[in-house]
Amino acid sequence: MRTLFLETADGRIAYETSGPVDGPLAVLVHGMGDTRATYRFLARRLAGAGFRVAAMDVRGYGESSTGWPDHDVASVGADLLALVRHLGGPALLVGHSIGCASAVWVAAEAPAEVTELVLIGSFSGEGRIKAWMKALSRAVGRSAFLWAMFVRSSYPTAKPDDFGSYLKELKANLREPGRAAALRAQIELSLSGVVTRYSEVTCPTVVVMGTKDQDFPDATAEAHLIASKLGGPVEVVLVEGAGHYPHAEMPGDTADRVLRALTLHPAPSL
Repeated sequence: MRTLFLETADGRIAYETSGPVDGPLAVLVHGMGDTRATYRFLARRLAGAGFRVAAMDVRGYGESSTGWPDHDVASVGADLLALVRHLGGPALLVGHSIGCASAVWVAAEAPAEVTELVLIGSFSGEGRIKAWMKALSRAVGRSAFLWAMFVRSSYPTAKPDDFGSYLKELKANLREPGRAAALRAQIELSLSGVVTRYSEVTCPTVVVMGTKDQDFPDATAEAHLIASKLGGPVEVVLVEGAGHYPHAEMPGDTADRVLRALTLHPAPSL
Protein backbone atom coordinates (compact mmCIF):
# COMPACT_ATOMS: atom_id res chain seq x y z
CA MET A 1 0.00 0.00 0.00
CA ARG A 2 1.04 3.58 -0.56
CA THR A 3 2.70 5.18 2.44
CA LEU A 4 1.20 8.45 3.65
CA PHE A 5 2.79 10.94 6.03
CA LEU A 6 1.66 13.25 8.81
CA GLU A 7 4.02 16.11 9.63
CA THR A 8 4.27 17.02 13.31
CA ALA A 9 6.36 19.62 15.13
CA ASP A 10 9.09 17.06 15.95
CA GLY A 11 9.05 14.74 12.95
CA ARG A 12 7.09 12.79 10.37
CA ILE A 13 4.72 9.89 11.08
CA ALA A 14 4.22 7.29 8.33
CA TYR A 15 0.96 5.40 7.94
CA GLU A 16 -1.15 3.50 5.44
CA THR A 17 -4.90 3.21 5.03
CA SER A 18 -7.26 0.49 3.85
CA GLY A 19 -10.96 -0.25 3.87
CA PRO A 20 -13.94 1.84 2.83
CA VAL A 21 -13.37 5.60 3.02
CA ASP A 22 -16.76 6.09 4.66
CA GLY A 23 -16.33 3.37 7.29
CA PRO A 24 -15.79 3.98 11.02
CA LEU A 25 -12.14 4.85 11.65
CA ALA A 26 -9.73 2.40 13.29
CA VAL A 27 -6.14 3.49 14.02
CA LEU A 28 -3.51 0.86 14.88
CA VAL A 29 -0.35 1.54 16.93
CA HIS A 30 2.37 -1.13 17.25
CA GLY A 31 4.75 -2.05 20.05
CA MET A 32 8.49 -1.60 20.52
CA GLY A 33 10.96 -2.82 17.94
CA ASP A 34 8.22 -3.28 15.37
CA THR A 35 6.49 -1.59 12.45
CA ARG A 36 2.95 -1.29 11.18
CA ALA A 37 3.53 -4.61 9.35
CA THR A 38 2.68 -6.41 12.60
CA TYR A 39 -0.94 -5.56 11.80
CA ARG A 40 -0.90 -6.92 8.23
CA PHE A 41 -3.49 -9.59 9.08
CA LEU A 42 -5.68 -7.72 11.54
CA ALA A 43 -5.82 -4.58 9.38
CA ARG A 44 -7.09 -6.68 6.46
CA ARG A 45 -9.82 -8.23 8.61
CA LEU A 46 -10.90 -4.91 10.10
CA ALA A 47 -11.07 -3.38 6.62
CA GLY A 48 -13.09 -6.36 5.42
CA ALA A 49 -15.50 -5.79 8.31
CA GLY A 50 -16.11 -2.24 7.08
CA PHE A 51 -13.61 -0.20 9.05
CA ARG A 52 -11.48 2.54 7.52
CA VAL A 53 -8.13 1.36 8.86
CA ALA A 54 -4.99 3.42 9.41
CA ALA A 55 -1.87 1.55 10.59
CA MET A 56 0.94 3.87 11.73
CA ASP A 57 4.68 3.50 12.18
CA VAL A 58 5.55 4.75 15.67
CA ARG A 59 8.13 7.57 15.78
CA GLY A 60 11.58 6.23 14.95
CA TYR A 61 10.33 3.00 13.35
CA GLY A 62 9.30 1.82 9.91
CA GLU A 63 9.09 4.73 7.51
CA SER A 64 8.56 7.38 10.19
CA SER A 65 11.43 9.81 10.68
CA THR A 66 14.23 9.38 13.21
CA GLY A 67 15.82 11.85 15.62
CA TRP A 68 12.79 12.46 17.85
CA PRO A 69 13.40 14.22 21.19
CA ASP A 70 11.91 11.29 23.12
CA HIS A 71 9.88 8.12 22.76
CA ASP A 72 7.73 8.42 25.88
CA VAL A 73 4.25 6.90 26.12
CA ALA A 74 2.59 10.33 26.14
CA SER A 75 4.62 11.55 23.16
CA VAL A 76 3.68 8.52 21.06
CA GLY A 77 0.13 9.05 22.31
CA ALA A 78 0.22 12.64 21.07
CA ASP A 79 1.30 11.36 17.63
CA LEU A 80 -1.56 8.86 17.69
CA LEU A 81 -4.06 11.53 18.69
CA ALA A 82 -2.78 13.85 15.97
CA LEU A 83 -3.31 11.11 13.38
CA VAL A 84 -6.84 10.41 14.63
CA ARG A 85 -7.72 14.10 14.32
CA HIS A 86 -6.00 14.36 10.94
CA LEU A 87 -8.14 11.50 9.64
CA GLY A 88 -11.35 12.97 11.05
CA GLY A 89 -11.90 10.86 14.19
CA PRO A 90 -13.20 9.65 16.54
CA ALA A 91 -11.65 6.23 16.15
CA LEU A 92 -11.36 2.72 17.44
CA LEU A 93 -7.78 2.47 18.73
CA VAL A 94 -5.88 -0.82 18.56
CA GLY A 95 -2.62 -1.04 20.49
CA HIS A 96 -0.06 -3.79 20.92
CA SER A 97 2.39 -4.15 23.82
CA ILE A 98 3.79 -0.74 24.78
CA GLY A 99 1.59 0.78 22.08
CA CYS A 100 -1.36 -0.04 24.36
CA ALA A 101 -0.07 2.47 26.90
CA SER A 102 -0.21 5.24 24.31
CA ALA A 103 -3.72 4.20 23.26
CA VAL A 104 -4.79 4.32 26.92
CA TRP A 105 -3.21 7.77 27.21
CA VAL A 106 -5.29 9.02 24.27
CA ALA A 107 -8.51 7.51 25.63
CA ALA A 108 -7.90 9.20 28.98
CA GLU A 109 -6.62 12.49 27.58
CA ALA A 110 -9.15 12.94 24.76
CA PRO A 111 -12.12 10.63 25.38
CA ALA A 112 -14.24 12.30 22.70
CA GLU A 113 -11.75 11.09 20.09
CA VAL A 114 -11.97 7.39 21.02
CA THR A 115 -14.93 5.11 20.39
CA GLU A 116 -13.41 1.83 21.60
CA LEU A 117 -10.06 0.32 22.56
CA VAL A 118 -8.45 -3.01 21.69
CA LEU A 119 -5.41 -3.68 23.88
CA ILE A 120 -3.26 -6.62 22.72
CA GLY A 121 -0.53 -7.94 25.01
CA SER A 122 -0.86 -4.94 27.29
CA PHE A 123 0.70 -4.31 30.71
CA SER A 124 -1.19 -3.45 33.89
CA GLY A 125 1.76 -1.50 35.24
CA GLU A 126 1.43 -3.47 38.50
CA GLY A 127 1.94 -7.10 37.57
CA ARG A 128 5.67 -7.76 37.80
CA ILE A 129 7.40 -8.32 34.49
CA LYS A 130 9.89 -11.16 34.75
CA ALA A 131 13.27 -9.72 35.79
CA TRP A 132 15.11 -11.69 33.15
CA MET A 133 12.87 -10.20 30.46
CA LYS A 134 14.11 -6.67 31.20
CA ALA A 135 17.75 -7.74 31.18
CA LEU A 136 17.26 -9.77 28.02
CA SER A 137 15.51 -6.85 26.29
CA ARG A 138 18.46 -4.56 27.04
CA ALA A 139 20.86 -7.11 25.60
CA VAL A 140 18.94 -7.89 22.43
CA GLY A 141 18.08 -4.22 21.90
CA ARG A 142 21.69 -3.67 20.87
CA SER A 143 21.40 -5.97 17.85
CA ALA A 144 18.78 -6.26 15.10
CA PHE A 145 19.71 -9.94 14.72
CA LEU A 146 19.21 -10.66 18.43
CA TRP A 147 15.98 -8.68 18.51
CA ALA A 148 14.63 -10.77 15.64
CA MET A 149 15.53 -13.94 17.58
CA PHE A 150 13.69 -12.54 20.60
CA VAL A 151 10.61 -11.81 18.47
CA ARG A 152 10.77 -15.34 17.04
CA SER A 153 10.72 -16.76 20.59
CA SER A 154 7.52 -14.82 21.28
CA TYR A 155 5.57 -17.05 18.87
CA PRO A 156 5.49 -20.28 20.95
CA THR A 157 2.90 -22.25 19.00
CA ALA A 158 2.66 -21.11 15.38
CA LYS A 159 4.27 -18.77 12.88
CA PRO A 160 2.57 -17.25 9.82
CA ASP A 161 3.70 -18.33 6.36
CA ASP A 162 5.35 -14.97 5.72
CA PHE A 163 7.21 -14.91 9.05
CA GLY A 164 10.64 -15.23 7.45
CA SER A 165 10.15 -12.26 5.15
CA TYR A 166 8.55 -10.25 7.95
CA LEU A 167 11.59 -10.79 10.21
CA LYS A 168 13.98 -10.01 7.35
CA GLU A 169 12.26 -6.68 6.74
CA LEU A 170 12.16 -5.93 10.47
CA LYS A 171 15.90 -6.53 10.86
CA ALA A 172 16.65 -4.39 7.81
CA ASN A 173 14.57 -1.56 9.24
CA LEU A 174 16.24 -1.68 12.66
CA ARG A 175 19.65 -1.52 10.98
CA GLU A 176 18.83 1.81 9.35
CA PRO A 177 20.51 4.80 11.03
CA GLY A 178 18.59 6.00 14.08
CA ARG A 179 16.12 3.12 14.27
CA ALA A 180 17.78 1.15 17.08
CA ALA A 181 17.79 4.30 19.22
CA ALA A 182 13.99 4.20 19.34
CA LEU A 183 14.04 0.57 20.49
CA ARG A 184 16.62 1.21 23.20
CA ALA A 185 14.69 4.25 24.43
CA GLN A 186 11.44 2.31 24.72
CA ILE A 187 13.10 -0.58 26.54
CA GLU A 188 14.05 1.81 29.35
CA LEU A 189 10.59 3.36 29.72
CA SER A 190 8.55 2.89 32.90
CA LEU A 191 4.89 2.06 32.46
CA SER A 192 3.96 2.88 36.05
CA GLY A 193 2.08 5.97 34.89
CA VAL A 194 -0.36 3.81 32.95
CA VAL A 195 -1.87 2.52 36.20
CA THR A 196 -3.27 5.92 37.13
CA ARG A 197 -4.91 6.35 33.70
CA TYR A 198 -6.74 3.04 33.28
CA SER A 199 -9.58 4.20 35.53
CA GLU A 200 -10.05 7.27 33.30
CA VAL A 201 -10.86 5.08 30.31
CA THR A 202 -14.63 4.84 30.07
CA CYS A 203 -15.06 3.68 26.48
CA PRO A 204 -15.68 -0.02 25.72
CA THR A 205 -12.42 -1.98 25.72
CA VAL A 206 -11.36 -5.41 24.49
CA VAL A 207 -8.32 -6.82 26.34
CA VAL A 208 -6.55 -9.47 24.22
CA MET A 209 -3.88 -11.74 25.67
CA GLY A 210 -2.09 -14.86 24.46
CA THR A 211 -2.14 -17.45 27.24
CA LYS A 212 1.54 -18.27 26.58
CA ASP A 213 2.75 -14.67 26.58
CA GLN A 214 6.23 -15.02 28.08
CA ASP A 215 6.33 -11.37 29.19
CA PHE A 216 4.25 -12.25 32.24
CA PRO A 217 4.42 -14.85 35.02
CA ASP A 218 0.69 -15.41 34.47
CA ALA A 219 -0.66 -13.87 31.26
CA THR A 220 -4.27 -14.74 32.03
CA ALA A 221 -4.09 -13.06 35.44
CA GLU A 222 -2.46 -10.02 33.85
CA ALA A 223 -5.33 -9.67 31.37
CA HIS A 224 -7.91 -9.77 34.13
CA LEU A 225 -5.90 -7.31 36.24
CA ILE A 226 -5.97 -4.84 33.35
CA ALA A 227 -9.71 -5.38 32.92
CA SER A 228 -10.33 -4.70 36.60
CA LYS A 229 -8.66 -1.29 36.33
CA LEU A 230 -10.56 0.04 33.33
CA GLY A 231 -13.41 2.45 33.95
CA GLY A 232 -15.75 1.26 31.20
CA PRO A 233 -17.22 -2.02 29.91
CA VAL A 234 -14.55 -4.64 29.23
CA GLU A 235 -14.37 -7.89 27.31
CA VAL A 236 -11.34 -10.17 27.90
CA VAL A 237 -10.23 -12.32 24.96
CA LEU A 238 -7.72 -15.07 25.80
CA VAL A 239 -6.05 -16.64 22.77
CA GLU A 240 -5.09 -20.15 23.84
CA GLY A 241 -1.50 -21.06 23.08
CA ALA A 242 -0.51 -17.72 21.61
CA GLY A 243 2.42 -15.64 22.81
CA HIS A 244 2.96 -11.88 22.79
CA TYR A 245 1.77 -11.45 19.18
CA PRO A 246 -1.60 -13.26 19.01
CA HIS A 247 -2.79 -11.00 16.17
CA ALA A 248 0.04 -12.37 13.98
CA GLU A 249 0.62 -15.82 15.49
CA MET A 250 -3.03 -16.86 15.33
CA PRO A 251 -4.46 -14.10 13.14
CA GLY A 252 -7.73 -15.73 12.09
CA ASP A 253 -8.87 -16.76 15.57
CA THR A 254 -7.74 -13.47 17.11
CA ALA A 255 -9.44 -11.31 14.48
CA ASP A 256 -12.68 -13.31 14.68
CA ARG A 257 -12.83 -12.99 18.44
CA VAL A 258 -11.91 -9.30 18.46
CA LEU A 259 -14.63 -8.51 15.93
CA ARG A 260 -17.18 -10.48 17.94
CA ALA A 261 -16.10 -8.70 21.13
CA LEU A 262 -16.46 -5.31 19.47
CA THR A 263 -20.08 -6.07 18.70
CA LEU A 264 -20.72 -6.96 22.37
CA HIS A 265 -20.00 -3.40 23.45
CA PRO A 266 -20.67 -1.28 20.36
CA ALA A 267 -19.71 2.36 20.62
CA PRO A 268 -22.53 4.81 19.74
CA SER A 269 -20.97 5.76 16.40
CA LEU A 270 -20.63 2.13 15.29
